[in-house]
Amino acid sequence: MSKEYAESFYQSMAWKKCRRGYIDSVGGLCERCLRRKKFKPGKIVHHIKYITEENIDDVYITLNWSNLEYLCQDCHNQEHHANVMVDKGLTFDKEGNLIQLSPPSN
Repeated sequence: MSKEYAESFYQSMAWKKCRRGYIDSVGGLCERCLRRKKFKPGKIVHHIKYITEENIDDVYITLNWSNLEYLCQDCHNQEHHANVMVDKGLTFDKEGNLIQLSPPSN
């Protein structure tokens, strides 16, 4: 879910064309998984340098292919939620898999 300030950008024709072109250029596979020799379909075009309220109008951030990466849901979750507990005792590992946290040792 996008931030409120970015909603109109993600609905824009410029973004939709950029996104489609980028996905086609990388063959539709998750780029991070592919580097690990895994063949998994991508799902989300991720901005490497995150979009903020300050840079939302900067096309060198928002529409620049060198700032994009096509990721599967697991890799995108890992990017944005790696150090966040998603539920009591659950988090994501470095591969983007949901894991149970070990109980603290006394």
